[in-house]
Amino acid sequence: MSSAVEAVYIFNQNKYSSPIDCILEHVYRSRPPTARTLLPHYQRYPKPRPSVINLPDLNPPTILFSLIHANLLFLSTASNDVEPLFVLEFLHRIVDIFEEFIGAPLLANKIESSYDVVAQLLGEMCDAGSVCNTEPNALRDDVDIPGWMDKLLGGVGLPGNAPSSLPSGGLNQQLQLNPSTSGPAIPWRRANVRHTSNELYVDILETLHVTLAPSGRPLAAVANGSIAFTSKISGVPDLLLTLSASGGKLGLEKAIELPVFHPCVRLARWKERPGELSFVPPDGKFMLAGYEVNLMPSVHDLSSWSNAKLQLPLSIEVAKSLGPVGTEFEVRLSIHNTFPGAASSSLAPPRPGLSSKGSGTSTPVFGASSSSSPMLQDVVVYIPIPDIVRSVIDVRPSRGEAYFTALESVVEWRLSSKAAASPGVATLRCTTVGPLTDDESDDLMNGFHSNTGAGDYDENQDAYQSKGSVPSKASTVSDHQQESRDERKVTQNTALMPSSASVSFKVKGWLASGIKVDGLVIDTRRSRGLGEGVKPYKGVKYLTVSRKGIETRC
Repeated sequence: MSSAVEAVYIFNQNKYSSPIDCILEHVYRSRPPTARTLLPHYQRYPKPRPSVINLPDLNPPTILFSLIHANLLFLSTASNDVEPLFVLEFLHRIVDIFEEFIGAPLLANKIESSYDVVAQLLGEMCDAGSVCNTEPNALRDDVDIPGWMDKLLGGVGLPGNAPSSLPSGGLNQQLQLNPSTSGPAIPWRRANVRHTSNELYVDILETLHVTLAPSGRPLAAVANGSIAFTSKISGVPDLLLTLSASGGKLGLEKAIELPVFHPCVRLARWKERPGELSFVPPDGKFMLAGYEVNLMPSVHDLSSWSNAKLQLPLSIEVAKSLGPVGTEFEVRLSIHNTFPGAASSSLAPPRPGLSSKGSGTSTPVFGASSSSSPMLQDVVVYIPIPDIVRSVIDVRPSRGEAYFTALESVVEWRLSSKAAASPGVATLRCTTVGPLTDDESDDLMNGFHSNTGAGDYDENQDAYQSKGSVPSKASTVSDHQQESRDERKVTQNTALMPSSASVSFKVKGWLASGIKVDGLVIDTRRSRGLGEGVKPYKGVKYLTVSRKGIETRC
């Protein structure tokens, strides 16, 4: 199985531009299909389209790989057997590199106006179909990016490229002039890195995915974590980042599952001592590691497990088929505001005898303030409504504001940070309106609407009755018949009730897995070109996010 990329196509699929136009076509090898030939075969498949599509009717038979990002469609082809994840990862790297060099968000006009840079990047990242260089720091040494002065001089017709800044003796003499900064050849780090302010930042983000049964028992509970690292330090630093979790070493091994690392991480050190990340960082911000945490209990404890034992800051329940005829439902949002381990996950205060910005050879003292405690933010509850529901009326939230969007058939309930700060139970009660019956449709066409919810019309009932008249026996409906009729309506209106509800939120300063940063140390013996007395500023942030991640079935 080969690992060759034949071509890359970029299409602008903005909804305002019709039809979809190709803004870039870069061929690496062979004779792949043109963009005009390839696009109809891709659009032939219904949405959502798969990332890998086999096109046997082309000559030769072709495998099509696709990626959609910010209204841009990235396509790549292969006529031979190739590892699908390899090509898809290459497309993701192209997006990351373009955002690094051109700027985010990635737009079609940015690519078109910076085609000279884009062409250099595509040529350096892949040579004759073989992926060779996808590190941003290494690409900065190879790709010529025009500055604002070059663009200004080029606009008036003057040459913008400055003469070479190398000394007359060439590259060898330049390296001799800077022996401390030459360092080893590291693919992911630029040479001769210099910063006026040395800073190191660690950002850990965890995304929750929790599914609850109607009884409240969790069916699945997973947290996907990512560790972003920002290095703004001169020279070639050698760092050691230490992670910990409740339960010590065994607890950390149990918490972090399926870890993935940046190529700069020394895997032997991690295998020997789990929780220790030893690496020489790239310059700037990069993704250091990723992991997955299973929040579910063991099989033995699953029978007695409940939603409360997940220790989530909130939980959601849905009661449906309420009211006289079962057209109402109620959503109960229990706000606990409990954050286990939040005290340890906050930024550490300065220790006696150390400066507030820490030391390069000691356990880091993170410089941000620890006064703010974790709190819920951006709480939004989504209740999908069946398509047969005409409308949702009488929306009554006890906190925040709620509204029904008929176009998307969903009820959104938003709580501000102030409304979500108070622990307790918030409720939302709504009434659904079902589809029109045949009789109601005829009445609306004739300009008359009858309220069927008030009871059935009886043709034997007198049209007019005096104030003191007593209803006849034929015009009254027994209580038993009324109850039986209401039960039938409740059964019929079951189809109008929601089947699930999900909630989105974020919490700063807390991680659901309990993982925390214990230390960040610079190894001065293995580092090069740091300078004397360098004491970098160190900081850490924790963030837990749920993007419709907590879902309850009902």
